[in-house]
Amino acid sequence: MEKGNFVDYIRVFCRSGKGGAGSMHFMRTKFNPKAGPDGGDGGRGGHIILKGNAQLWTLLHLRYRKNILAENGVNGSGNNCTGRFGADVILEVPLGTVARDEVTGKIEAEILEDGQELIWLRGGRGGLGNSHFKTPVNQAPDYAQPGEEGLEGWKILELKVLADVGLVGFPNAGKSTLLSVMTAARPEIADYAFTTLTPNLGIVPYRDERSFCMADLPGIIEGAAEGKGLGHRFLRHIERNAVLLFLIPADSGDHRKTFEILLRELEQYNPELLHKKFLIAVSKSDLLDEELRLAVAAELPPDIPHVFISAVQQQGLEALKDMLWEALNRP
Repeated sequence: MEKGNFVDYIRVFCRSGKGGAGSMHFMRTKFNPKAGPDGGDGGRGGHIILKGNAQLWTLLHLRYRKNILAENGVNGSGNNCTGRFGADVILEVPLGTVARDEVTGKIEAEILEDGQELIWLRGGRGGLGNSHFKTPVNQAPDYAQPGEEGLEGWKILELKVLADVGLVGFPNAGKSTLLSVMTAARPEIADYAFTTLTPNLGIVPYRDERSFCMADLPGIIEGAAEGKGLGHRFLRHIERNAVLLFLIPADSGDHRKTFEILLRELEQYNPELLHKKFLIAVSKSDLLDEELRLAVAAELPPDIPHVFISAVQQQGLEALKDMLWEALNRP
C-alpha cells in the first residue's frame, strides 16, 4: 500500500556474503624451508541484518534498493592469518516489519522492538586453512577448504502497523474523525469513501498521564478478504492490534448485519483475528434520541461491550476511553 511517503511492502533481491577460502600455504624459513602448513582460515561472509528503529514508520527508505548485497569474506593467507570478515549490511526497519521468502512465503524474521537485531541472511562460513588438516600421518596437507556460499533469493519486507487499538469499519464510518478528535493526528477527512488509503496513528491521552496508541485503518468493504477494495493490504495491519474497535454509524440500515459483515471479512482473511478483544462504538449517535439508542443497542451482540459516541459533538468519548483502557489492561 503506497500513498505519498507511506510504503508498507517492498520486494528486494538479497545475497549474503560468500565465505573466504582457506589458504594452502607452507611456512618456509631461512633455516627450515619445510616448516609445515600454516595456511590461515578464510573470513566469514557478511550477514544481512534487520534492526528495529522506532523512529521509522515506513519502508520508503528501502523502496529503491532493488539489490542488497553483503560483502564476501577475504581469503586466508600464510602464517595462519585469518581473512577479514565481509562487512555486514544492516537494514533499519520500522517496528512491526515482517520478512518473508517470496517463493515459500515462510516468515524468516519479525521486528517488534526498538534496537532489536536479527540476522536475516547469514554469510557463508570461511574455509579452513591447510594447517587444520595436519596429522602425524599427513604432515604436509596440500588442500584447504573453499568458502561457503552465501544465501540469496527474492525477499519480501512487509510492514504491519503496531497499535494498541485498531479502528475497523466501512468507509465513511467516522474513523478518521474519531482519531482526529481523540489524538493529535490529522488524517484526511472528507465526505467520500476511501478517504483513508494508508494507516494513520495517534496517541490517545488518558488519566494520570497514561496513554495508548490508536490506528485509523482504511475502510473494509464486503469482499475485502478476496482482495476487493484495498483487500489484503489493509487487513494485514489489523493483525498487530490488541483491541479492535468496530465503528458502526448510527445511520446504518442494519447495525447487526454491518457488524457481521465486518466480522466475516476478518474471519475469512485470518481466523485468528477472532481471538482478539472486540468493542463496538456507534458513531454519529447525535442523530439518535433515547428511544432509537435502545433500539440500536438491541440489535448489537449482547456479549460485546458497546458505547454511543459522536466525534463531532464530542459525546461519549470519555466513556469510550475508559472502555478501551479497561480492555487493553484486562488479561
